[in-house]
Amino acid sequence: MSEISQESDAIWVYPENNPVLIQKIIGEFNIHPVTAQILVSRGFTELENIHSFLYAKLPQLHSPSLFLDMDKAVNRIILARNKKQRILVFGDNDVDGMTGAALLTEFIQKIGIQVFYYVPNRADLKESMLGHALEFALKNNCSLIITVDCGITALKEIDEIAGKNLDVIVTDHHEPTSKLPHCLATLNPKLINSSYPNRNLTGVGVAFKLAHALLNYLAENQELLSREIDLKDFLDLVALGTIADMGSLIGENRILVRYGLETLRKTKRIGLAKLFDICDLNISNLTPLDIGSKVAPRLNSLGRIADPKKGVELLLCKDPTTASELAKELDLYNLKRQKIERKASNEIEEYIANNPKILSDRAIVLHSDKWHPGIIPIISARIAKQYNRPCIIIAIEDGIGKGSIRTISKFPILPILKQKGELLVNFGGHNFAAGLTIEKDNIESFKKHFIEQANLTLNDQDITTKLYLDARIDFRDLTFDFMESLRLLEPHGNENPAPLLYTDAKQSWQAKVVGSSHLKIFLQQSDRTLEGIGFGMSEKQDILRKKNIDLRIVFTPHINTFLKKTSIQLYVKDFKI
Repeated sequence: MSEISQESDAIWVYPENNPVLIQKIIGEFNIHPVTAQILVSRGFTELENIHSFLYAKLPQLHSPSLFLDMDKAVNRIILARNKKQRILVFGDNDVDGMTGAALLTEFIQKIGIQVFYYVPNRADLKESMLGHALEFALKNNCSLIITVDCGITALKEIDEIAGKNLDVIVTDHHEPTSKLPHCLATLNPKLINSSYPNRNLTGVGVAFKLAHALLNYLAENQELLSREIDLKDFLDLVALGTIADMGSLIGENRILVRYGLETLRKTKRIGLAKLFDICDLNISNLTPLDIGSKVAPRLNSLGRIADPKKGVELLLCKDPTTASELAKELDLYNLKRQKIERKASNEIEEYIANNPKILSDRAIVLHSDKWHPGIIPIISARIAKQYNRPCIIIAIEDGIGKGSIRTISKFPILPILKQKGELLVNFGGHNFAAGLTIEKDNIESFKKHFIEQANLTLNDQDITTKLYLDARIDFRDLTFDFMESLRLLEPHGNENPAPLLYTDAKQSWQAKVVGSSHLKIFLQQSDRTLEGIGFGMSEKQDILRKKNIDLRIVFTPHINTFLKKTSIQLYVKDFKI
């Protein structure tokens, strides 16, 4: 059952009712009925799957040997170890690439191989993704290049590297094209003939699997005791990269992030500790939201407008003074990035407001030579979410457009890009987040095709925001014990969002604006009153000026600590009178 909220444009989709299954779950796991309903709403039907979800442990991770080519990759790295050859780790310039590059660099160093790392900045990428890496590898007498979070579509460049008598191992998680690069080994869970069970690993996740396979080999061949290197020490990097790259937090990824968060909360990495200080984070209660909203943007700012190698340097830094300086530098770059982004965002919002006809189509495609190419992924993600439709933002420089695409679940984009591949210089990514390069003269033709396909595929309901409600709850059930039982569902993030609960309550006092744009609502049910916060909802204050209004609210409960006093607060997502 679904209905449209009167106070927003969102469709509320109510949970399915399955009392028999709910009772089975309560009986088996002794959990709160509302938590059981949330699991049912999330599509769980088998008790075994629920057990795996709630109590997943590290031993349940898949074996790295399930990757095609893993044995080839391991043997080549061991050969480099035995022959004292040097290795270059080449990472993509986002947080996923930085964390993966840091992980492999540190691990390869620990097993006794001389290793360098290289992360391209925007100037490098304009010329060639791997061109500068090849130059760097030859200059430093490296015999092997290992890519991290990139390389699956770099066919020409990898051919060029092979021509210089260097071997290449590609580790990536982006969707491959019809042709694979000619390299020594390709580790990618999305290969068509892949036998690896988790195709949702991120770039840093694939890098971790390579490290795991190397450690297994060395332990089995008694060249290294497995206790000499603890793989759990690398899970902080895996969690950081996975969350920042919007990796799905289900299955194996959820295990990696759950344990990675524990490692992050007591991190031994001086650089990360200094960055957490700059972000003013409570490290003992670090959440994926903290990483996604505060840590990742500061690291990503390097790839957007500065030198991303500094991100890897921070993650590997052993000197507190250098770490402090780097963390401050990241903060300044982030402020600069925010300023550039705000200017472009304001221009785009003004343009849409002045040209409302744009929203009569079911996709948005905008281009300009005024926007900084480094910030368009953030803007495309925001516009796609705000208007709930596929969005391409293209920044033009010297006659070439760099585009960032974000979309909605009903409109996967890679098939559309493949249909019009002849109009593009190149493209790559995932079905729901991708990038493209296009000559300025081809933009209008591509835009026309993309919007036509969206208009043919999507209907009005597809582009209407939906709130999938997980369970109904009464205030009497919102106890600290219940909040503890909800923790079983963490960590929350992509594909495992925080629960959306709903209830009916009376507004006991008129709502008031707090901060610059948030709405504080006072809600009463029976003899209990709770505070609700509607982030960014200040414009709805007029609707709630009277007392004693009957409301149905959709919210996520949250434990709030203020002046050493702890209470349960409701993060209000929507309401209707």
